[in-house]
Amino acid sequence: MSTVLSEQEQQRRLNLQALIDLGINPYPADEFKVNVSAADILENYERDKLNYKNIRFAGRMMSRRIMGSASFMELQDATGRIQAYVKRDDICPGEDKTLYNTVFKKLLDIGDILGIEGYVFTTQTGEISIHVEKLTILTKTLRPLPIVKEADGKTYDAFTDPEQRYRMRYVDLIVNPQNRERFIKRTKLFNAMRTFFNEAGYMEVETPVLQAIPGGAAARPFITHHNALDIPLYLRIANELYLKRLIVGGFDGVYEFSKNFRNEGMDRTHNPEFTVMEIYVAYKDYNWMMSFTERLLEHCALAVNGTTKATFGEYEIDFRAPYKRVTMADAIKEFTGFNIIGKSEAEIREAAKTMGISVDDTMGKGKLIDEIFGEKCEGNYIQPTFITDYPIEMSPLTKKHRNNPELTERFELMVCGKEIANAYSELNDPLDQRERFEDQLRLSEKGDDEAMFIDQDFLRALEYGMPPTSGLGIGMDRLIMFLTNNASIQEVLFFPQMRPEKKEITIELTDEEKLVLAQLQQERNNLADVKEATGLSGKKWDLATKGLRQKDMINIVVEGDNKFILKN
Repeated sequence: MSTVLSEQEQQRRLNLQALIDLGINPYPADEFKVNVSAADILENYERDKLNYKNIRFAGRMMSRRIMGSASFMELQDATGRIQAYVKRDDICPGEDKTLYNTVFKKLLDIGDILGIEGYVFTTQTGEISIHVEKLTILTKTLRPLPIVKEADGKTYDAFTDPEQRYRMRYVDLIVNPQNRERFIKRTKLFNAMRTFFNEAGYMEVETPVLQAIPGGAAARPFITHHNALDIPLYLRIANELYLKRLIVGGFDGVYEFSKNFRNEGMDRTHNPEFTVMEIYVAYKDYNWMMSFTERLLEHCALAVNGTTKATFGEYEIDFRAPYKRVTMADAIKEFTGFNIIGKSEAEIREAAKTMGISVDDTMGKGKLIDEIFGEKCEGNYIQPTFITDYPIEMSPLTKKHRNNPELTERFELMVCGKEIANAYSELNDPLDQRERFEDQLRLSEKGDDEAMFIDQDFLRALEYGMPPTSGLGIGMDRLIMFLTNNASIQEVLFFPQMRPEKKEITIELTDEEKLVLAQLQQERNNLADVKEATGLSGKKWDLATKGLRQKDMINIVVEGDNKFILKN
């Protein structure tokens, strides 16, 4: 699709060139030393005025009010906005007033990044401001920002379209600075979790993103090819099996914040690239891990929000420990009346059909139970609740339950009907693990494209002996959604995956070409009438129309004795 530079974009390029012609570098390379922020000034100036006499501040110009030989502007840095007062004779102390009369008043645009030096004062209206004594252009902008207007307490033309905000997050963060807060909280969450683990004596590690076997979860992987080795490789769907190898190697506790990738659907709670924290601790079981998880999330909620309570939609969630514990069998029985314990695959499939759940022949027993729980149960758990003791068919990497061999020692933490954590007493019997992998292989042969691969090296590692271990995985994107009251995962990712943007080609037009297009906008299209209205000479007319046709902007058609010019 072809686009023409807007009038504002054209003017900004002219302003850019005018600055260069004046000998001003609009993109200087030298450091601009900043010694204060907007938040620092606004919070502390009234208490400590003497410390704000020689300040150096940098920010983006978000508004400007020119009042003759003096002007006000608003500058925005990472901490907020502050007003600046610009007086002609202060920034131009000599005879040459070009910096104010030409540069500041005519060649600067909203969005330009400026460095200023001066002192802080309070205006007659009581607004803390910076009195500018020196002004430096740090970056000239070529595209106008969306202009958000406010009148009578209402906001107009706000940059709120979700697709545009996600696609151009850089613009979103400029014009909607309040949205930065959720990303600041995201970082606080990661830092709080790291602190909790480090103080417990566990070590942060890194494991491969490119894997020969996509193990550790039941999911469809992204596949790529390594040219030098001439082998297929997979973007990891989980880092579990590598972290367990480190427990085999002798570490007592390891954790990783892992970028994982799953080639599956996208919706408000799923992105193909997402972040998971996984931790494995030797000599622990899933009961210990439940208590550990409660304390961890209580700690994180306090670090992020200053309270264990968080609002999510219509609900107030409380992450204060302890959390309710319900077995999966009891949950299904409570909400469907059906007892899954001891039932065959055929019986469970028939029960699912009776409940109105869509099933097919590729689904094994575990997948059928998962569908029943997902459709009929999980939405009922609003406050943090541990769902425990999953059927063995659903958990190929989990130890059999110590009291019931049909079950496993596994829990998932549910919040507002969504899973945010998954944990096991880890399976460390290599013979049992091999049988579970072979069961997964049979599911794959039936057509289940999310069944696990057999990882022979992981089985070999288990044969060297892995101590009793408990592991926990937490979906970090989903957790921060709950802590910041965002129902869409796209809101908590800086750059969520988007459909490809339609490519736009920027086309610059000559003055004569613009003149022709302007006449076509006046609803003229008879060739002779348009030519006469432009007032162009024959040569300029020919060059203009030829240029527009080459750029696929117009087309000339003949109908009888008349010629018409049409805008494409």
